[in-house]
Amino acid sequence: MSFTAQDVKELREKTGCGMMDCKKALASSNGNMEAAIDFLREKGLAAATKKSSRIAAEGLAMAYTNDDCSVGAAIEVNSETDFVAKNADFQSFVKLCGETVMKENPKTVEKLLATKVSEGKTIENVLQEKILTIGENIKIRRFQRFEGSVGAYVHAAGKIGVLVKFEVSDKSIMAKEEFHLFSKDIAMQIAAANPLYLNSEDVPSEVVEHERKILKEQIVNDGKPENIADKIVQGRISKYFKEVCLTQQPFVKDGNMSVAQYVEKTAKELGSNIKIDSFVRFERGQGLEKKEDNFADEVAGMIK
Repeated sequence: MSFTAQDVKELREKTGCGMMDCKKALASSNGNMEAAIDFLREKGLAAATKKSSRIAAEGLAMAYTNDDCSVGAAIEVNSETDFVAKNADFQSFVKLCGETVMKENPKTVEKLLATKVSEGKTIENVLQEKILTIGENIKIRRFQRFEGSVGAYVHAAGKIGVLVKFEVSDKSIMAKEEFHLFSKDIAMQIAAANPLYLNSEDVPSEVVEHERKILKEQIVNDGKPENIADKIVQGRISKYFKEVCLTQQPFVKDGNMSVAQYVEKTAKELGSNIKIDSFVRFERGQGLEKKEDNFADEVAGMIK
């Protein structure tokens, strides 16, 4: 029994597999759709399932905005090797995911996977297709979406993705080149200095108290009396805030001013109130266990 291009399209939609895999399946089953699905489950989807157990700690951490910078998305999609992260097909899949997050606003990775993108296919269908065609496990790990006035920056072609949301009193400044440069500067600051909080008010009280306790013990152990130690601790807590709070960090492009002062300076120049509302910084593979390859063992295994 022969099969048509429409049969291939239908099989792709039903299974999420690649075009060539679908053609092979239809050829092997003489055009029988159900038999072709069984063939792909045995040969293709089983392979994808097997790959899903592999460690995926490489990949891309990206950030995107729409044309008028009113919506943005930061996303991390992991692969097994850095080589695949440089693959144009993988990069286009990550971009598709980021654009889908901006357009459809899914709340979880599971909902993103279930989102339809084209020809009735979901992101999960496309993901399974990429796993089969690229030959590695691929996982959508996390994403964040901001709406309002947003800026984005991607460091080292996908090592770090940063998304920042601003509050502005005059929306017209969003179209100005000066504002785009400013928003990129703030995003670059976040990429470089890795702040943990927006400002000192956001640091949980238990974190501050824990830091105070450690600092005081260090000072007392150095032989300082407790009454003097308390004053020294206060100074060191201020230094701690400058390290972990974005607005209090020294601005990376001009260490003579803080980030807060840079924001204030830019606001005056553009004639609008500007406030950093929130930010997210995704670093590729952060916190994930990475596979440690032993080259000698790998070669020995290949010989066997």
